[in-house]
Amino acid sequence: MIDKRSIQIYDTTLRDGAQSAGIHFSASDKKRIARRLALFGVDWIEGGWPGASPTDDKFFEMMAERNWSHSRLVAFGSTARPGHLAEEDKGLIRLTECGADAACIFGKSWDLHVTLGLGIELPTNLELVETSIAYLKRHLDTVMFDAEHFFDGYRANPNYAMQVLDAAVRGGADVLVLCDTNGGTLPEQVGACVAHVVAHYPAVKIGIHAHNDSEMAVANSIAAVSAGATQVQGTVNGIGERCGNANLISVIPTLMLKMGVECSVELDGLKKLRHLSTFVNEMANQIPWQHQPFVGQNAFAHKGGVHVSAVRKGSHLYEHIDPLCVGNLQKVLVSNQAGRSNILAKLQQLEPQAVVDDAAVVRVVKRIKEMEAVGYAFEGADASFQLLLRRASGQFVRHFELIGFRVYDEKRGHDEPPESEATVRVKVNGELQHAAALGSGPVNAMDKALRAALAGVYPGLEMMRLTDFKVRVLTTKDATEAAVRVLIESSDGVKRWNTVGVSTDVLEATYRALNDAIEYKLVMDQVAAESAP
Repeated sequence: MIDKRSIQIYDTTLRDGAQSAGIHFSASDKKRIARRLALFGVDWIEGGWPGASPTDDKFFEMMAERNWSHSRLVAFGSTARPGHLAEEDKGLIRLTECGADAACIFGKSWDLHVTLGLGIELPTNLELVETSIAYLKRHLDTVMFDAEHFFDGYRANPNYAMQVLDAAVRGGADVLVLCDTNGGTLPEQVGACVAHVVAHYPAVKIGIHAHNDSEMAVANSIAAVSAGATQVQGTVNGIGERCGNANLISVIPTLMLKMGVECSVELDGLKKLRHLSTFVNEMANQIPWQHQPFVGQNAFAHKGGVHVSAVRKGSHLYEHIDPLCVGNLQKVLVSNQAGRSNILAKLQQLEPQAVVDDAAVVRVVKRIKEMEAVGYAFEGADASFQLLLRRASGQFVRHFELIGFRVYDEKRGHDEPPESEATVRVKVNGELQHAAALGSGPVNAMDKALRAALAGVYPGLEMMRLTDFKVRVLTTKDATEAAVRVLIESSDGVKRWNTVGVSTDVLEATYRALNDAIEYKLVMDQVAAESAP
């Protein structure tokens, strides 16, 4: 029986997940994801490798003012380079100076990697592991050791693999993380190996870091916990290098709902699992996997026949858990139901004090279904959702009317940069406002022109800036005629908010997202003014 509240969740979405092909997180993206992970209740959030890239350096700089109640920030790195003393190794020094709460470094535990990969003697590698951890422990309370290629190394040379762990323990490692780096180990092998290591180091926490090259990462993580591991490393949605990492979106509910393990995530907090999954997909600019276990749109979908008849009598007849436990919904494809509880839950999350009548909720459900049918998605666009709800409940009054906009994008010469200019005409309080602006591209020009046309009437918009911009092609089969979804993030220097727009014209989609961004800012300014004493 696994002890209650004994399993730590270690998220490496921002580092290992960011190594996934086609995924790039900006420093701001990483900050937003880290905040969501902290709110969700993850124990350890691995932010990246200080010194590896300007993005990671900027991220750790931005996290200096974090205020997390439970989660702790981890910096990732490696043992000292061969031929360098630990206290003189620049990589290790950066780990102690980046402001993280803990460090996790990897070292070689497969003798083949030591002699062939690093080109050094086996005892030298043991010294690097021990001295690197000992140096970090003089500066940080918690140091974890990722034993890279441990399962392959253990099969090839079990004595040396264990010697590497011995060196890490002598250095003072708080957690020994066994890595299935190539992703080729099977659950039975993982369980036996972890059980041996747990028995050998009863006073040290043992972790598992599984890759998914054999589609076994989640199963291997569960096998490791069953064998005594007390920390699981993975990523949201299983993103990561090659075939990805252990998917925490599957690992966490399996531990909590299937095995009775109480992680730092509370059962009530587990209801945010689907929101977390969808949010990271938006930040990664990935189309969600509709059949993803637990959180996918079709994870609890039923289509006609025996299944539909059965779940109407008892959902457990064809559902392994209550979908509400992970923030999902049952979906009966042959009927026109579902959606209201999801809307109410989202409203409660965004505006706990808001009161909306049933008729407004019905209108919102209908409108969201219509908009999602053409490509809208509101999981990463809370501001657009709140405006939609206000419109349905009659609480929204438009602050301006668009008369028209034009955007010119001109390129002269093969090597010359293009020039973008936008003109906007709007009507405010019955009066026509007109403005033009140059920009770094058509989107920037439109953003500047629209705010310039309105700033004379609404001076609060002068502080507003577009801080992030993402475009997703919703289907590839229509080529250049395909609809696109634009997700933008805006800020006034104090608050950040996200809006969405969809169209077959990227500028029209951008305008819709910008319109919502400005309207949200004006609505929030109005609410703040009305509530001021």
